[in-house]
Amino acid sequence: MIVLYITTLALLLISFLKDKRKTIKAFKIALKKFHKISPAFLVMLTIVSIIIYFVPNELIVSSLGKETKYLGTLVASILGSIVALPGFIAFPLAGILKHQGVTYMVLSAFTTTLMMVGIITFPIEKKILGTKVTIIRNILSFIIALIIAFVTGIVFGEIL
Repeated sequence: MIVLYITTLALLLISFLKDKRKTIKAFKIALKKFHKISPAFLVMLTIVSIIIYFVPNELIVSSLGKETKYLGTLVASILGSIVALPGFIAFPLAGILKHQGVTYMVLSAFTTTLMMVGIITFPIEKKILGTKVTIIRNILSFIIALIIAFVTGIVFGEIL
């Protein structure tokens, strides 16, 4: 992670040296956007933190941990398909769950279905794409998300 920070600072410095005015303008835009999303981010992070605080760690690990990796993957993929969370909430949540013992395979299933499958957004999508295309897209996305989760499990040595 430190490499990412150093690279970012180096590129920011290069940008600043190349065109001071544009860099400052871009920085101001970024700060405005951050300021705009930070209330929603803080509310969602607070809600997630409260839920994780009240849900016992043992329940999370027993439901989504190594012992129930296949059932946990299925449960996580269904939850991810139903819930509508923005990525800037989903990925920190995945980090918190990882620290509590949830496997990469389960986290992959959750975050991938969260981004690719949309049960809650189905009515809107149906109006734009039509019912048949929306159903096919969601089913294929769900299957692809499960494949990604299993490949993740293989890569991280959680299966096979």
